[in-house]
Amino acid sequence: MRAVTQQEFGGPSVLRVTEVDRPEPLPTEVLVRVVAAGVNPVDYKTREGAGMAGVLGTPPFVLGWDVSGVVEAVGFGVHTLAVGDEVYGMPWFPRQAAAYAEYVTAPSRQFVRKPASVGHTAAAAVPLAALTAWQALTAATTITPGQRVLVHAAAGGVGHFAVQFAKHLGAHVIGTSRAANHEWLRTLGADEVIDYSTTRFEEAAKDVDVVLDLVGDVGTGVRSVAALAPGGLLIAIPAGVAPAVAEAAEAARVRAVPFLVEPDGPALATIAGLIDAGQVHVEVAAVLPLAEAAEAHRLMATGRTRGKLVLEI
Repeated sequence: MRAVTQQEFGGPSVLRVTEVDRPEPLPTEVLVRVVAAGVNPVDYKTREGAGMAGVLGTPPFVLGWDVSGVVEAVGFGVHTLAVGDEVYGMPWFPRQAAAYAEYVTAPSRQFVRKPASVGHTAAAAVPLAALTAWQALTAATTITPGQRVLVHAAAGGVGHFAVQFAKHLGAHVIGTSRAANHEWLRTLGADEVIDYSTTRFEEAAKDVDVVLDLVGDVGTGVRSVAALAPGGLLIAIPAGVAPAVAEAAEAARVRAVPFLVEPDGPALATIAGLIDAGQVHVEVAAVLPLAEAAEAHRLMATGRTRGKLVLEI
């Protein structure tokens, strides 16, 4: 089968389409024919030797964790899915899932039926980003109606889901983004939007209960602490809690916690329901063929992508 492999760490040019052996499902696993694979920031960071490179080890390996496709075969003991089912999932994360390929295998319960109302390209844009937002807002904390939630990088892959989920959970949602995305973010449910390029967000957003930091640099983290109400919570996602941020949080008597997403079939089923009910919109910035994975990584690394990028297999 075709897959995008890399033999070394480096820039986008290390990604090459090659022929590799098709995997076979073990007991309790399914073989999924991949129709589309989502692209996430963790993909290009891992390609460079950061991200999940410490988990995957030294190349060669195949990147990608977002999958939407069709069940091709089932292993012994699988009862939740059948051949022909259209499914989506984020299998194996943070271990190798090898989604940039024509087929993947994974435990059956890490996949669920994809949202019926969208195609495979939109479904492939959902799992990692949406699960990150959902788990952060429902597991790392519990959002209650009326709480003030600040979402950094609100127009990005995780951010645009976080805005919608926080609103669904009853929060007053504040998002940071460039001005060009403000009206769009309001349509997703943002109550307030802040142009981070012209306004210091910690001066515009006060007494925030929860900050979802999807930027990850130390400066944004320390300034986010200043925006929190007493007893508030900073959820630091891309790189965890830096020592300077931890010190600032302790001094301000607020909490700062790291977060990493994990496979979650039941949550994906809930998210599919919200999408099919018209309560959650999936934004796909661009769809590229598998052979253009390197270009997808270049686009992702600009930090200017609205929503998600998807590879069509």
